[in-house]
This record gives sequence, structure tokens and C-alpha cells, in this order.
Amino acid sequence: MAVNGRAGPATAYPTTVDAGSSITLQKFTITTRKLPILKAEPIDQMSAKLGIAVPEMIFGDNVVAIEHQDGWGISFSAYDALDRVDKIGGSMLQVAHSREWQSTREKKHEGITEIVKPFDWSYSTNYKGTVHDGAPVFEPSAKQIPLELLKRPDPILFFDEVILYEDEMADNGITMFFMRLDGVLLRIRDTRIFVEFETGEVIREYVAKEEKYEVVREKLASRGQDAPAQLRDPNNLSDLLPIVDKSLERLGVKWQQAPLYNV
Repeated sequence: MAVNGRAGPATAYPTTVDAGSSITLQKFTITTRKLPILKAEPIDQMSAKLGIAVPEMIFGDNVVAIEHQDGWGISFSAYDALDRVDKIGGSMLQVAHSREWQSTREKKHEGITEIVKPFDWSYSTNYKGTVHDGAPVFEPSAKQIPLELLKRPDPILFFDEVILYEDEMADNGITMFFMRLDGVLLRIRDTRIFVEFETGEVIREYVAKEEKYEVVREKLASRGQDAPAQLRDPNNLSDLLPIVDKSLERLGVKWQQAPLYNV
């Protein structure tokens, strides 16, 4: 499976039965699909395939996809996002209750306990989407998303919010991916896709931000804001977290025009 700019299959993608909601604008179709949380059997199958325990709430059939009618497409799914999690524990955050959390992920069968191997239990992922097979791939670029264009008071034609997975980390915080690890760290991983419908240009921006928990609490206190309430809203915290990683990529979707015939 290939992600983050390389071509690969979409693990979850709308079928004709569960097509979700969509809108088509100038050969581009944006689709979102929201289905119930996975049941025990598909969760076990996903965990076995990934090689790690999955989050408490996993919406494995949910998807966000952008497609062009000539074949290009990118989608976002829970499996592909979790497949980017560190599976050897090299970047695992250490907190007082991490052992307690890990014990909740032990599998017990007929008195035999299988200890879950170490991995990044915060489920931090640098997932930027899965580019569909055979489609043009992103290349590094310095071109920024035109924020001034996005600030125009144009009507919102389509809006949706799709959750792929969520975990409360044994009451130590929350991860979505906005992550709040109480007493330790706040982290935001943000991927934005901008499509210029007229030209077929697609820009992808990935930004990773993080800051120590107490530093953010102090910043909120200096503003006179209610820290417990604000610490739950990534939109209010984004400007308080410094950027630790950023990338810009672009591609051009080529139009395939119908052949011309002389009669």
C-alpha cells in the first residue's frame, strides 16, 4: 500500500451501495462517507493486518475522496492513516499511565495473555492521503495555497466532517488527529488539499504542530481564557503550537479531450 504522494489502492472507498454524499464541480467530485463504528470482527481483522491494536473508536468504512473524471483521485481512510503509525515504539510517548493503557489492549483467550507489542500509542500519523492507482503523483513545490482567495465571502457549496478514528488513551487525553495528552503534549497534524478547478492544479499542504501541555496552558491563562474548555478545541489552539514539520506538493491533472473527427 502506498500513501503520501505515491500511487496506491484506496483501502476504503465508496461503493455503489454506500456512496455517501458528494458534489461534482468541473470534472472533480468530492465524496464523503460516514458509517457506524466498526464491530468486533472487522476490528480484529484490521488490527491483525496492521500489526498493532487499533484505537477505541474506529470508523473503518468512513472515507473522504476527491476524484477527477479522467482518473486522478486521492482518498483518506482510517486503515491507511493508521498504517503510518510508528509500529516499533521508537516515537512512543512516555506517560505515567502508558502501562495501564497498554494493559487494556492485551488480548486474553482461555487464560492465555498476549501482550501487545510496543508502538506509538498516541496513534500519531503523518498520513497525507492515498493517491489512487495509475494517477499522477504529487511533486515537491514551493507554491502556497492561496489563502486570500479562500477568504472571499463565497457561498459554501459543500461541507462535511468525517471522523476516521478516535481514542481517549485511558483517560489521559484524546487523539483524532488533534492529540491532547494531558500533562505532556498537544499535537496537530493537518493536511489540506486545494483544487483549482479551472486549471486542474492540485496543491497539498501538510503541517505538523506541537507544544508542551503546560506551555499551552500558560499561554491560555495569559489570555484570560478557560483552559479546560479551550484545550478541547484544535481550532482555538492551532496558533499556539509552533510548526515542527511542513511540506508543500503539487500536481496537474491533465485533461483528456475527446478525439476530433472530420466529417
